Formats: sequence, structure tokens, C-alpha cells
Amino acid sequence: MMMVLILLLGTLGLLAHQSFGEIVLTQSPGSQTVSPGDTVTLSCTTSQSVYSNLAWYLQKPEEAPKLLIYAATSRQSGIPDRFSGSGSGTQFSLKISGVQSEDAGDYYCQQGYSGYTQCYSTVQKPPSAVEEVL
Repeated sequence: MMMVLILLLGTLGLLAHQSFGEIVLTQSPGSQTVSPGDTVTLSCTTSQSVYSNLAWYLQKPEEAPKLLIYAATSRQSGIPDRFSGSGSGTQFSLKISGVQSEDAGDYYCQQGYSGYTQCYSTVQKPPSAVEEVL
């Protein structure tokens, strides 16, 4: 069974009004196709250093966003250890080791160094295949 990982680049609330300008976040890659159990890496780049002031969230349909990683590398209590964060400065990654179907949703990276700005990637599964009855 294959899962299609579609990462849609987007921006939400990209206004951090500070004297040194706004911090813009971008995520990549554009798309990946993975099988359950594979390792997936999402990247987040900031337009200027946010040091380690970066968090990752997962939002599923009809649910509030869930904090996965804070301070770039610290896993929130109760989050499975297959989720890990790395990076500092302007380059950050969220790694999902052994991706599972319930990991589908919108993944947000959010910086908290200069106001709050964020962007997101969507992890999506394809519809289930219809089995042919013999």
C-alpha cells in the first residue's frame, strides 16, 4: 500500500512587524511518494536567523493544531519518538521515521523569534484502492 506525500507550499500570516523586517518561512520539497514505514523529511527555511525559535505542528481536519516539536529539537510530551526535529539559524527539518497512515495532515513550521510567522505542508494519503471480488 502506497501513501502519496503531497507537500503544498503555502504561507499564512507572514507579517512579523519588527524594525529589521519580516521573517518569511518556506517549506520543501514539493512532493514525495512514500510507503508506510519509510522515513520522511520536511524542511523549513527562514529568511533570517531565528536561532532555535522554531516549532512544528500537525493539524488534522476538524482538529486543532498539535504541537510536535518546540525549540527546534525538543519533542512535546506524548508525541511518538518517530518525530524528531533538527536545525538552527535558518535551516530546520522535521523527520518522521517509519511514517504511519495517521501521520497524514497539515504540517506547520512556525518561528517565534520575531513575532510569529508560519507556513505549512500537506501530507496526504490517496483514496484506498477498490478490491476486485472474484
